[in-house]
Amino acid sequence: MDGTKSGASDIAALVEDESGQSVRLPEGYRFDASEVRVRREGNALVLEPVAEKSDEWAWLDDLTGFSDDMVDSILNDRPGADSYERPEFSLDK
Repeated sequence: MDGTKSGASDIAALVEDESGQSVRLPEGYRFDASEVRVRREGNALVLEPVAEKSDEWAWLDDLTGFSDDMVDSILNDRPGADSYERPEFSLDK
């Protein structure tokens, strides 16, 4: 959707044919997708765009990598295995 405020409402036309019912979305409510996911919430019908297969992992592009300082800290500043107190353990009863 582009340019519409959350909570705004307009009227959309319903069109029926032999294959089912369609909703003609006003210009400001159209999706940039070829499919939408449909679900009910009470009396409301919610439409959500389905990500294209090539876009499923696009959100990863927005992630930033770890800084060298952070990686260095993780690798070098953590306690070593010999610095932990370990309780005595025996398999004998």
